[in-house]
This record gives sequence, structure tokens and C-alpha cells, in this order.
Amino acid sequence: MATALITHEACHGHVAPEGMPERVGRLKAVLAALDDLDLVRVDAPEAGPAEVLALHTAGHVDHVEGSVPASGFAGLDKGTDAETFLCPTSLEAVYRAVGGALRGVDMVLAGDVQNAFVATRPPGHHAEADKAMGFCIFGNVALAARHALEAHGLSRVAVVDFDVHHGNGTQALLWDEPRALVVTSQQMPLWPGTGYPEERGPHDTILNVPLAPGSDGAAMRSVYERVVFPRLRAFAPELILISAGFDAHEADPLAQLRWVEEDFAWLTRELCALARELCDGRVVSCLEGGYDLQALAASARVHVIEMMEAP
Repeated sequence: MATALITHEACHGHVAPEGMPERVGRLKAVLAALDDLDLVRVDAPEAGPAEVLALHTAGHVDHVEGSVPASGFAGLDKGTDAETFLCPTSLEAVYRAVGGALRGVDMVLAGDVQNAFVATRPPGHHAEADKAMGFCIFGNVALAARHALEAHGLSRVAVVDFDVHHGNGTQALLWDEPRALVVTSQQMPLWPGTGYPEERGPHDTILNVPLAPGSDGAAMRSVYERVVFPRLRAFAPELILISAGFDAHEADPLAQLRWVEEDFAWLTRELCALARELCDGRVVSCLEGGYDLQALAASARVHVIEMMEAP
């Protein structure tokens, strides 16, 4: 079966202030790296407040929609950082990032494609129920997990987040959800300062695997083989969602892990093999971080190629 690439031109309209790492060039670099691949190319639909309210508060949705500026930029942060902005054309991108994740779930669970890569922006794994932060406005992957559970009636969904920064938003949004296993590997210490192993959730469905600054792909492979893969097998998800951040690459300017492209390829290959074993190969991957454009493009390319070649 095929692999879908879900994206939308409107995601280029989410422009950040000069000098911000999360910028339009990231998505352009990723799409250029995937241009020659034989993918099922799909426009990300535009979600709306109804879909977002599944996990976010009405106050947060109102704050986002009411903050869109007529010109220039408007900050969304509520005392957390100064990194998450809207421009006049951001809102469509924000809702298409959510809609793309939901569409990926729909396509994979319908059997239209084997798996899907959602290349949209802004990313989502730092957004909490009532808070935008860390370039993230709504929790795209968490909303996709909720959609799989509620709209499609799945009993168990797993999220694997290998972004170098802890997915605090995904963890918070799914904290009370016993049907969702949230697995996050992240550099520690590092912003946002969450993701300790003792953060396990009320249903023991949160698994954090911190990685030391300076550690390489071998350290990552060891912890995934010893800790993550056995936990995924025990949980037996019916769908695996990936928060695919590529900022653990050794070239990334925002962190200090030392992964290379082959590490992302290996991890993708192993996750797809697990999905084949556990849930008929059903995987939906959503773009998160990655801020060195060359490393991001190369890593995203091998990630998608491994998805295409998954059995």
C-alpha cells in the first residue's frame, strides 16, 4: 500500500518574525526533499473550533482567534516564552495543521493508504489545553489520537514523540486518557523542563525516556530497544502516531543530541515494523521540530522513505 503526504500551501502563510527558528523555510525544505518521491499527495483540510475543542478550552480557542493581527505579528504566549506568534494569514495554517493530522488518521484507518506523513506547520506538541507555547498553538497529534479513539472507535492508540524537546502539550492533553500511551524521548535537561520518568499519569500511560546532552544514536537505540519497544508491545496499540521532530540531529542549533540521518531511519524502520506486528502497519507521522534546514530536509526524507518501504 501507499504512503500519503498531507500538506497545504496555506501552511506557508504562517509567517514568524525575523530570526525565529520555526519559519516558513522549514516546510519548504521538507517538501523539496520529498518532491521526487512516489507519494499520495493530499491537501490538508481545514479543521475548525469544533474539532479543537475536543481537547482545548473555549477560552484558548477564543484567545487564538481573537489575537490574529490585521498587520504585523501578535504574540500568543501567556507568561511562558516569547516564541509563538500569529500573523494576519496564520489562522488557516493553524487549522490545516489540525485538519491534516485528522485526515491522516481517517485515511490510514479507512485503508486508503498504509501510512501517512503530515507535513504542516505550526507544530503542535507543546500546546496545552489553554496555552500556546514553543511555536505550537493546538495539539495536532493529541487531537489526532482523540479523533482515532472517538470518531473511529479505537480502544488503544500510542503516540511516540522523538522530538528533542519534551512534548509537554501532548502529555498534558492525554494525561487522563487511559486509552492513549504517550511515549516521549527527549534531551534532559532542556526546555521546557518537563518529561521526567516519574511523570507517569494516573493510568500509567505516560512513558518518558530522557536522554543526556551529547548522547548519540547508539544511546537512543539502546533505550528504545530496552524500554520503549517492550512497552509498545505490552500496550498493543491499534494505531501508532509519531511526533516527528528532527531536532535531535547533531547539526540542530537548539539542542545537543548527536543523532544523524541513519538514526532517524532506524527508528522509523523499527516503529513501522512494530506497527506491522501490532496494528496492521497503521502509522500517522506529523512534523514537529527541526531547525537546521539541511539536516531537517535530509532526516525527513529518510523518515518518509522508511515509511514507504515498510512491509
